[in-house]
Amino acid sequence: MKVRKALITAANPRQRELPLQMLIDQQGESKSALQIVLEEAAGAGVEEFAIVVCPGDEAAYGAASGPLRDRVRFVPQQDPRGYGHAVLCCRDFIGGETFLHLVGDHLHVATGVVSCARQLIGVAESENTPVSAVQPTHEGLLTAYGAVGGRLVGGERPLYQIETVIEKPTPTVAEQQLLVPGLRAGYYLCFFGMHVLPPEIFELLEEQGKAAGRSLGLSPALHALATRRRYLAFSIAGRRYDIGATYGLLYAQLALTLAGRDRDRILTQLVELLAIR
Repeated sequence: MKVRKALITAANPRQRELPLQMLIDQQGESKSALQIVLEEAAGAGVEEFAIVVCPGDEAAYGAASGPLRDRVRFVPQQDPRGYGHAVLCCRDFIGGETFLHLVGDHLHVATGVVSCARQLIGVAESENTPVSAVQPTHEGLLTAYGAVGGRLVGGERPLYQIETVIEKPTPTVAEQQLLVPGLRAGYYLCFFGMHVLPPEIFELLEEQGKAAGRSLGLSPALHALATRRRYLAFSIAGRRYDIGATYGLLYAQLALTLAGRDRDRILTQLVELLAIR
């Protein structure tokens, strides 16, 4: 398995401006959130990108792509029918290849020197199977994420065989269907906003679309994938930051800065700010 293409969804009308927001990256350079996402994927070996956008947003997203613009194709979602439909729009671009899937409103900061995307692609290629990045998440946040249930199969590695996928479950549903042995009480494996998926996901989305009617989600297709083949979850050494959440952009900026070259200077300024309050 070789992952050389990435699919990024950014067509949600309520979140279309988020990938265009400017931040300071770990090297102290001003970049759009989109450029930061693209550069992380490119650093993990991705060569070509497709970004699903709202019609008319191509020029703005092109400008926000920075030096990687020539490697990006924009795919307008002409008839928005949900997250799964946005993924399905890129079927022709992906062709028969396994691909990296990212969401345009999440940034990822690794806790070590290996980026989150490189960690995930490394596991997918070594295991030769689709893998979704996950993060242990408190039950109070479950209704904001898709979540998985399964069992540990990686020994000392945080690698899990996925058996169930549920989109935004309640804590009650999670307790009944998504308990994973070994996790702290009240915590569940929630999606990280990063997946390595096989091309057969498009067939599953088409099948789900026929049954679901107008709105098409991704989680039901991922659940169907788990019932048909080996499909893993990997708990990434890093954190996800939803820049569309309340204070999400602030948290993402702080995380990038504290993991970068200006860490000491920013920490000093934060202490000074707290002192005068």
